[in-house]
Amino acid sequence: MVLSGADRVDEIKKAVEGARIGFATGPAGVAKTLRPTLDVLLEIGQVTALYGPEHGIRGDIVAGDPVFEYTDSRTGLNVFSLYGEQYAPDAGQLDGIDIMVYDMQDVGCRFFTYISTLKHIMESCAKTGKPVVVLDRVNPVSGLIVEGNIQRNEFLSFVGVAPIPQRHGMTIGELAKLFNSELGIGCQLEVIELTGWERSAFFDQTDLFWVLPSPNIPTPDTALVYSGTCLFEGTNMSEGRGTTKPFEIIGAPWIDEFEYAHALNSLKLPGVIFRPIVFRPTTSKHKGEVCRGVELHVSDRLSFKPVKTGLAMIDVARESCANEFKWLEPQADDGRFFIDLLSGSELLRTGALGRDALYAIWEKEATHFLPIREKYLIYS
Repeated sequence: MVLSGADRVDEIKKAVEGARIGFATGPAGVAKTLRPTLDVLLEIGQVTALYGPEHGIRGDIVAGDPVFEYTDSRTGLNVFSLYGEQYAPDAGQLDGIDIMVYDMQDVGCRFFTYISTLKHIMESCAKTGKPVVVLDRVNPVSGLIVEGNIQRNEFLSFVGVAPIPQRHGMTIGELAKLFNSELGIGCQLEVIELTGWERSAFFDQTDLFWVLPSPNIPTPDTALVYSGTCLFEGTNMSEGRGTTKPFEIIGAPWIDEFEYAHALNSLKLPGVIFRPIVFRPTTSKHKGEVCRGVELHVSDRLSFKPVKTGLAMIDVARESCANEFKWLEPQADDGRFFIDLLSGSELLRTGALGRDALYAIWEKEATHFLPIREKYLIYS
């Protein structure tokens, strides 16, 4: 039996006793019974404000759309936006609370913006003297494997707020401890720990129900490939948004699906098989167009390396369709390529190194992260 931090009601009561509670949460902020953690908090304490990350507290806002300040119709509480014009609560938005409680489901990846929201909340609470309580949750892709490069400082952004690898191998509570110390945040932090979870366990090896943490992470299988195939967000290829298998289906109108699948399968990447596929996205890139590409089928998730796989998929597409493949252009107000923000440096985009040499650098950086990570691990 696995209990998330949200299920440890007695511990939460002790942490928030007598305090006005601010609550930052997303759609997967639920107890083991699927009861919203917000309902639990409303029963045991005085919740005075809510804080909405990307997708909002109910998960009804699509990726990239801003979350505007509004009143939650169910509770009547004000919901402050943490995704849009600002990513961190300001002092005025924290005035009405004594303590901040955070409960969001991460997917074990640096890109996923809920960990960015965590960092910004911790920084704001440190400045205003508000304690932070993190209700810990399992890492759905297990907490053993670390893969990918360290985000370089010049490419820090909301899709990469800290120098950690793409697949970090930590829980949200462990990340909070790392952020607090390694980034010098220094907030008053308490982690309500999981019970019954071992680091080697994937989500489907627990007795917890999967709830979509965001609209395009429908299953634990999606979470497993996400830290590799999310790189396609920085290209003109579809990452499968607008299909029933986002991030598991990749393609574009100009790809030959059979050649692409054959080229990828010829690489004999560990733990994955590629199937040719034709699809038509209903939203996002290439909406309504016939796209051709591949679907990833993970045959062995212990040997599967999502970051290496994503890198190879981009490299093969770029080589075989040199005239059609493009990186998305930089935003006018930023000047940085989105792929650089996702990948943590300019090396993938510039192609200065071959795929194998680049991945060797990334793996070396992941290894250097291990002793730093070790200091903050909670679970065996």
